Amino acid sequence: MLPDPRDARYVQHTTEELLRQRIFQIAAGYEDANDSDSLRHDPIVKMVVGRLPETGAPLASQPTMTRFENRPSRGDLYRMAEVFVEQFIRSYAEEPEVVVLDFDDTEDRVHGKQERAVFNGYYDEYCFLPLHVYEGLSGRLITTILKPKVLPGKQALALVRRLLRPKISEFVRKQGL
Repeated sequence: MLPDPRDARYVQHTTEELLRQRIFQIAAGYEDANDSDSLRHDPIVKMVVGRLPETGAPLASQPTMTRFENRPSRGDLYRMAEVFVEQFIRSYAEEPEVVVLDFDDTEDRVHGKQERAVFNGYYDEYCFLPLHVYEGLSGRLITTILKPKVLPGKQALALVRRLLRPKISEFVRKQGL
């Protein structure tokens, strides 16, 4: 669970509502938090968040959404990545014979001066470069890791090894290996 440091007396939008709003805005092609200002009154977006389309209170504004997006700490992001790994492991009824790791840096261009965005010479743009780790044979997502730049192979492997080590150790221990 993502900690919510806000004073409950002043909260108008729950963490779940903020997450739903953001997910559905992105799914509808509105990638930027600034789109929240124009979509906060949209009846369809209000319905998917759980509010009445015509009479329900407006959804979160751009400043609220930006604060929400910037709320997770590095530790929170690490724990989220671990949850993906746990889900991947649980998706198997029995241990696979082999797991092929497929690393995929994905360019996510930014518009404006967003925090933690970096200039990437290959793409000639300011962007985020999340590292997606897939199981290469099934195409299943293992985890996604937010990082500041393209990582050389050894650094990428060290990062994923650090993330997977506790889960692999737990799996080996359970198997009695």
